[in-house]
Amino acid sequence: MTSAATYAARLFPGLIFLNSGLGKRKLDAETAAGMQGFAATGIPAVSKLEPATFGKLLSAGEIATGAALLAPFVPNRVAGAALTAFGAGFMSMYLRAPGQRQEGSLAPTQDGMSLAKDSWLLGIGSALLLAGDKK
Repeated sequence: MTSAATYAARLFPGLIFLNSGLGKRKLDAETAAGMQGFAATGIPAVSKLEPATFGKLLSAGEIATGAALLAPFVPNRVAGAALTAFGAGFMSMYLRAPGQRQEGSLAPTQDGMSLAKDSWLLGIGSALLLAGDKK
């Protein structure tokens, strides 16, 4: 069972992930390839997929993560693990992609601000993992 406090932490990331995943259901090949190329900077294994497959998997993963966060019967640890995985992927891209950070620093450049702001996903996901579930 999810407490009111942890559900509050799950609500808005869940809505954002669900909306984002639903919006990616019919990505064109060019858009999917662009997203895949950027994702491959942080997670090199995704470059082995066909762009259309990558787009479908990304959409499904975001929908599943959003649904898990929004469904109060899904344990915090499960929802938190999904959110932590996405957050870690974004942070990997932030740390590895050129031009995202100021030289010699973890501070973001203007281009890196959107990925740096996704650190909240890693924080919320980790908090859900640590919060556990009430019995």
